Amino acid sequence: MSSIVQGKPEYYSVGILTVSDTCSRDSTKDRSGPVLKTLFEETSQLKKPFHVKTKIVKDDTFEIQKSVKDWCDVENLDLVVTTGGTGFGVRDITPEAVQPLFEKTCSGITYAMIKASLEKTEFAALSRPVCGIRGNTIILTIPGSPKGAKENVQAILNVLPHAIDLVRGESGENVHAQLRVESHECVHHDHKHGDKHQYLSTSLFGPVSQRKRKSPYPMITVAEALNIVAEHSNILSPIKVPVDENLIGMVLAEDVVARQPVPGYRASILDGYAVIANDGPGVYPVIGVSIANTSHLSTNKLQPGQIARITTGGPVPPGATAVVMVEDTTLVRASEDGLQEESVEIHVQVSDGANIREIGSDTSIGTIVARKGELFSAVGGEIGVLASVGVKEVCVYRLPVFGVLSTGNEVIDFKSTSELKYGQIFDSNRPTLLAIAKATGFEVKDFGIVSDDAKELEKRLKEALTQVDVLVSTGGVSMGELDLFKPTLQQSLGATIHFGRVKMKPGKPTTFATLPGTAGAPEKLIFGLPGNPASATVTFYLFVLPALRKLAGYENWNSPILQAEVDI
Repeated sequence: MSSIVQGKPEYYSVGILTVSDTCSRDSTKDRSGPVLKTLFEETSQLKKPFHVKTKIVKDDTFEIQKSVKDWCDVENLDLVVTTGGTGFGVRDITPEAVQPLFEKTCSGITYAMIKASLEKTEFAALSRPVCGIRGNTIILTIPGSPKGAKENVQAILNVLPHAIDLVRGESGENVHAQLRVESHECVHHDHKHGDKHQYLSTSLFGPVSQRKRKSPYPMITVAEALNIVAEHSNILSPIKVPVDENLIGMVLAEDVVARQPVPGYRASILDGYAVIANDGPGVYPVIGVSIANTSHLSTNKLQPGQIARITTGGPVPPGATAVVMVEDTTLVRASEDGLQEESVEIHVQVSDGANIREIGSDTSIGTIVARKGELFSAVGGEIGVLASVGVKEVCVYRLPVFGVLSTGNEVIDFKSTSELKYGQIFDSNRPTLLAIAKATGFEVKDFGIVSDDAKELEKRLKEALTQVDVLVSTGGVSMGELDLFKPTLQQSLGATIHFGRVKMKPGKPTTFATLPGTAGAPEKLIFGLPGNPASATVTFYLFVLPALRKLAGYENWNSPILQAEVDI
């Protein structure tokens, strides 16, 4: 129940109900619930924060209705949001379970959510959100995907506090007064300046006097930015590749089984003599030799009372049942030329199978030797295992290709000159990022330096995006009149900018955008990093490298977090 301070609630209470058979069995599978919880908790409207509680139920009408009614009728929450079960699937029953509980319907909020989603994808038409009021509680049903859930709530987040106030019985006069002020300001602005473009970023072709004085992009947390990047970093399609050193850095897309046994023959574990164990100690003629070389195999079957010299890894002759190490023997007689052993004394009793690796004792045919999701490391052991069992080709996720470019009229390639003119700087970002790419094993393309010219930037971006999966640019992402990266992405390329400011230093103006792929190709990821070298390096490791790893199929794609003690 909402806490009351001087007769007015000090916060808005929210219940997030995840509806999913899968998540009800394993709560770690719930992704939309945590995303919504973070979204509400990081939002503060009209100086009143959202206090959030969560719950997971399976796709069951009774469980859904019971949870919603408890939150509305017993706990008197201000807002109940269900996520999941709004699609066309057989088990998607959330709207049907919730609608009978409504005392009023809120078609305007439903329309706003659908409209916002349709602007993102035509598949939003397959979602069936509903909204209504029960008592003093607003109830929303939204999709179960983290991206869809977040987009739906963001579409109405600004109006929810006012709606909650009205449902509580308050007048909402403060909001109406603020809306009247904002309406006046907007009309005055449009009339005076003629600002009709629909983009958040400053117009590419307007005069500098019309540039925005404050960033239109909301400040988001690092955690939220990482979640957004992760949502758009989908594993690339699998490919077949040969087993060789080029596998390093790739991730298996399917299990791999042994095609040959290891060892493929009965092999000696040590240097010594192949014997028949039942013969026991004694002096025996040496009738052959078996070393790890097919041209020196003893093919005659060993008979009782005979032994054969054998080396480590050598095939055990037919008929032999054990191997005695050379240290447990004595030479009795050599050939007249002294080059060969003719008889040797065995000093110990051995058991059947002693010092012999049987066929397939290490790995039998059909054994899984590498599992889906395993990474081929630079150590090379994984490649050797595959080679040992006769695997010549494997299915792995394709490694992403990323491109690097720098922007700025003042930026000069350090290889092009030894002297700088006043106002020029050497480009250190591109060499740094290219070096990181080599260390991390991802293929990178160098697209050079682009001047602060909208047409030239558009041309270079389009050229680069036809060749890479991920594009990383440094510079041009702040508020200067020649910071053209964001407006060029939006207005010339039609890209979607997901965030343009992050609550961090260094790296505040870091930008992330996507562009739909063509002909079924995955969407392109575009990172605009600050031009400051320290900022560019930090944000590359923080945002770009995890995205590259996730695209490549890494299970542990996020950067590790370590606890450290600062000695001040």
